[in-house]
Amino acid sequence: MERPTTVGHADKLSRPSAPAAADSGALEIVGPLAARDRELLTPEVLALIERLERRFGPRIDELLEDRAEVQRRLDAGERPYFPSESACIREGNWRVAPIPADLQDRRVEITGPVERKMVINALNSGANCFMADFEDATTPTWRNLLDGQANLIDAVRGTIEYADEARGKTYRLNERTATLIVRPRGLHLREKHVLLDGRPIHGALFDAALYLAHNAHDLLAKGSGPYLYLAKLEHYREARLWNDVLLAMQDALGLPRGTVRVTVLIETITAAFQMDSILWELREHVTGLNCGRWDYVFSFIKRFRAHESFVLPDRDAVGMDRHFLRSYSRLLIRTCHRRGAFAMGGMAAQVPQRNDPAATAEAIARVRADKRREVNDGHDGTWVAHPALVAVAREEFDAVMTGPNQLGVEGGGPAIGRHDLLSVPTGKATERGLRAIVDVTLRYLESWLRGQGCVAIHGLMEDAATAEIARAQIWQWLRHGRRLDDGRLVDAELVEGVLTEQLTALRLEFGDERFERGRYLLAAQLLRELVFADEFPEFLTTAAYQYV
Repeated sequence: MERPTTVGHADKLSRPSAPAAADSGALEIVGPLAARDRELLTPEVLALIERLERRFGPRIDELLEDRAEVQRRLDAGERPYFPSESACIREGNWRVAPIPADLQDRRVEITGPVERKMVINALNSGANCFMADFEDATTPTWRNLLDGQANLIDAVRGTIEYADEARGKTYRLNERTATLIVRPRGLHLREKHVLLDGRPIHGALFDAALYLAHNAHDLLAKGSGPYLYLAKLEHYREARLWNDVLLAMQDALGLPRGTVRVTVLIETITAAFQMDSILWELREHVTGLNCGRWDYVFSFIKRFRAHESFVLPDRDAVGMDRHFLRSYSRLLIRTCHRRGAFAMGGMAAQVPQRNDPAATAEAIARVRADKRREVNDGHDGTWVAHPALVAVAREEFDAVMTGPNQLGVEGGGPAIGRHDLLSVPTGKATERGLRAIVDVTLRYLESWLRGQGCVAIHGLMEDAATAEIARAQIWQWLRHGRRLDDGRLVDAELVEGVLTEQLTALRLEFGDERFERGRYLLAAQLLRELVFADEFPEFLTTAAYQYV
């Protein structure tokens, strides 16, 4: 049953100006503050955050409980469906609001963390847009978050610089840069360094409020605007919540309704059945949807975790050529273009390897094939994780696109139904595959625990989304007694043995000193907690957050 919602009007908030002490009524900052942090956390900004948390925090908690209830129904055998109550929206003839000029051509977007050098290089990369990521690519340490916000303020003002003393090089912005889009954390993540009535606030509200309060007016003055990516939505009611949050923030900041524009990542299996409704709820603010395909695979495992019939093969065998993923991509294109919204393609996670030309050539060939498929299917743009891949992706899109986007491409082929989205890919589980996902999860968790949420591992840029697939597969194989192609049962003894061997291999690779200096043993402990748990932990980031 849907809960009624009420939307009022927040008090007006002037643009933040003078630095002040970081306190605001019942809002308590428990993280350490450097000098510039006080310029970020002004009384006006903190008052906005407090109002947003008081007003929307309870609704977020209700929506998260709704997710838990959906999981209980899925565990009991229910399957996702196209909601009957929104049939009129799916069948209606409506379109989203006109899209701003600097978002009309998004054929190549680069993504990455909000680290200072990365922000400069990404904006200078030649990509059309840069998604600065507080979600999957950034470990949410207090320092990372505040420094990231400061980096974006400097980038918007054009003053950002980074001095690499070791190389004797200073990085600055080019005259022409990518359009900036920011991804705040998902609704499920809290910010433990900011308390309201003694309880951590929601990270999504903290990230979005800080960014918009400090940058919205400056972006508009430059002829651009405040643009966001919204992560991990699972239901159109969550899109409705975000729409209400945007209205409240715009009102508080003195911005006209519809100033903030968002792109929604469709990266959960439940959201795939509600794309029309998600666009409808955000129709004044939305510019498009994105195929967040790695999180989508993770969601497919997570939501059907109770059922043996949904066990997936090796991680690297589940690509966009699989029917359930290709169907989801095509449905997204058709849905978006019917509504005048952009359909963004997925991430190319490959990373060029300077010391291995053959591996680099193979990686680039895979990127080309992936981007060729996307543009020929009708996507308006795509994602890459490394500046060296911007030109590669652009070449493939330029070869097909005659204009700035493909809104006129409806996306042909047969109708896409429920059975297409729920088609389970077949394939083997192998020892090589098991060792690979244990290894990548160990390496990624160790990096995340040190504060680096995006790291190149074995030629792929791994972030929280790709690591989630790896650890979820281990849990799934254990839960359902998957057998490897050589007949061995994937049980606790086998997984523990592989984990122990991988730790030994990492010690040999890095040496005792570096291994001990790192957080590999803690990463192994956390991995055990994630994969041997009786109940599936919803997100590795929430499990790991206690350690940072």
